[in-house]
Amino acid sequence: ASSPDEEWPEAEKAEKLARGAALKWASGVFYRPEKLEGLGHYRRRETQRNSSIQSRLKSTVQSYLEGVSAGLEQLRSAAQEVQSVCQELGAARWALLDSADHFQGLQQMRELMEEHVQLASVVQVLPQIFSVHEVFSHILQLLRGQHLLEAHVELMVVEQLRDDILSQLHLRGLSSAQATVLSYFSGLQELNESLAKQLWDIVGSSLRLVREDPVLFVTAVRIIEREEKIDDTLLLEATFLPPGRPKGWRQKFYQVLQDTITGGRFQAPRMDAEGPGLAKHLAALQKDIVSELCVVKDLMVQCVPAHYNILSVCTATYHQALTSHLQDILREDLDKQGLFLLLEWALRVYHSPEMMGHPDLLPEVDVSALDPLMSSELVDQTEKRYVMKVKASVFEWMQRTLEVEFKEWFREEEPETDHQGFFQSALPAIVMQMLNENIQVASLITDSLQQKIYNMALEELEAFLGRLREALVQCGKEHQQDRAVPKFYISHLLAVLNNNLALSDSVSSLHPDTACREVPASLQAALDRMQKKATQLLLEELLLDLQPLCLQLPSRKWLSGSQLVGSMCEVIDKYAKDFSRVRKPVFTLLLAESELLVASQYLRALLQRKMVCKSREERGQLCQRLLQDATQLRELFCGLGLERGQQSLEAVFALRELICLKDPALLSLEVLGFVNKYPDVSDEHVSTLLDIRGDVSKEVRHVVLEMMAQHPQVLPEGYRPIFSTILVPVPELPFCLRKGKCA
Repeated sequence: ASSPDEEWPEAEKAEKLARGAALKWASGVFYRPEKLEGLGHYRRRETQRNSSIQSRLKSTVQSYLEGVSAGLEQLRSAAQEVQSVCQELGAARWALLDSADHFQGLQQMRELMEEHVQLASVVQVLPQIFSVHEVFSHILQLLRGQHLLEAHVELMVVEQLRDDILSQLHLRGLSSAQATVLSYFSGLQELNESLAKQLWDIVGSSLRLVREDPVLFVTAVRIIEREEKIDDTLLLEATFLPPGRPKGWRQKFYQVLQDTITGGRFQAPRMDAEGPGLAKHLAALQKDIVSELCVVKDLMVQCVPAHYNILSVCTATYHQALTSHLQDILREDLDKQGLFLLLEWALRVYHSPEMMGHPDLLPEVDVSALDPLMSSELVDQTEKRYVMKVKASVFEWMQRTLEVEFKEWFREEEPETDHQGFFQSALPAIVMQMLNENIQVASLITDSLQQKIYNMALEELEAFLGRLREALVQCGKEHQQDRAVPKFYISHLLAVLNNNLALSDSVSSLHPDTACREVPASLQAALDRMQKKATQLLLEELLLDLQPLCLQLPSRKWLSGSQLVGSMCEVIDKYAKDFSRVRKPVFTLLLAESELLVASQYLRALLQRKMVCKSREERGQLCQRLLQDATQLRELFCGLGLERGQQSLEAVFALRELICLKDPALLSLEVLGFVNKYPDVSDEHVSTLLDIRGDVSKEVRHVVLEMMAQHPQVLPEGYRPIFSTILVPVPELPFCLRKGKCA
């Protein structure tokens, strides 16, 4: 046997810990000799504590032992009861085995009882089954007499009878017998179809019936709701679904109603989708839809259950039907009027108080939650088609206007004048009115359409100005062949300039945004080209009248004093009087261009047909003549309203200074100042001027030309060239020819 310490190592460990703790406590208490006096006291106290602990331990162990004893007694009693139950179950098992033969007899009795119950049920419904065909005849009579509720009640009874029989056969797996039942009740299908046909006829006439006889319509709705409840019940049970179920008559109700709404009115013949016929068709649609929606809102809503949402359904049906109908119409080749009517009707009229926003429909009817009648892509596509149609129309009108204008130029009378006496024609008014009307009409639809029409108008106006310019060039060519044709050529050119100015002033008013009225650069360039061509043709006329006089420059006769420049002034004054028939900006331009033409022609005559002065006296005479001519011409143009700072005749005065210079050695400085003032002067021009003086040596000429080579000139911005257009004769080569000696 093992020792107690080996069996309970924990007890030994606990005893050692207790002894260690006691020693530690005793050493802490009795570490002084005087403390030993209380040793007896401490011994008594510890003895009492140990006695108390031992008594509590004994009490606890005693209670545990009593509990264990009670548990063992309960386990012994439970084992006895389990043994008794096992014995009783064994006895019951043997008793059941002995009674098995008796249970087989009870099964036969149960089967007989079930068969008896079935036969009893059949016996109960036999009268109903035998009277089915008689009921069919009665139901048919009720349907013919439009006693729909009574007919439907009897029809439901017969259907219930058939469905019960089929359900029983289905549960017993007698599928072969179902065909016999269906054949016997075959008349039900015809009666159902007859009833359904009457119901859908009523629904198809619902908009009329709710105004004339709502009872019939309400009856149809009640029958439909009965059938819906039967469908719902059968679908919830989901054990057996009779033939023909679910009928789905409520869904059919919606379909028939939608088919009625989208019927004939949305199948307009092709002729109604073009021209004025489209306007009548859209007006009829507008009237009918508003009227019928009012009937639905005020009458039909009261005849159907609230969950039908009949007003919303009808509104959505009309909306969708219109969407498809407008798409069908847009597939036709509509003219611009038809496209405009369609856009206006879909984007403006449809949502206006005249239609879906009608006071009688609000607030129940709301199409804002539905898709747009025309999608943004379709609107954009239709707007582009409309713009193309308008563009073709505008082109045709402008071309016709141009042809009329071209014929006006060749009439035997002057163009008309305004209240201030300025020449003009009806062309600007016609063109701008046409463009402005189209832009204003487009503003009635959308801002995007207005912007498209505005852009198209500017493009067409730019193209028109190009064609007008070509016509003007053609007129000029015919006039070159015969200056008597057109008779009032200059007057019509002046009218063209006034018309061009009127167009330029009016273009900005076309812009839809009053705050943004800048003329596009390409259009402004076309206007400028038009003005430049008309101005050029006028200056060509002036040049033709001045050339015979300029051909006499310079000459000895002119140098000695003649009325040549006086005759030039008369021609210029005559043209200036004609130019006064144009408005101020163009008149000033014509004066400036005429003065430049006169100055350049005068200088060209001097430089191209150079006259070499043979003496100082002759040079002085030339300077005097230049001074008189330039002064006379300058005073003429000043009198006409052209300021000195705007005149190019100052070049004649500057050229005169070069010729009048007494000391040729100073020519290099004078020429440098002349070239700085007129940077388009070339070496050939200066060389020709030196030749005119007749007293310039080779050395001086070389110095002057060398100085020009060292000071090349660049034309400043805004400089009006005058010498660059004048070609001077090529100087003779510096070697000997037979006809003369070397210089």
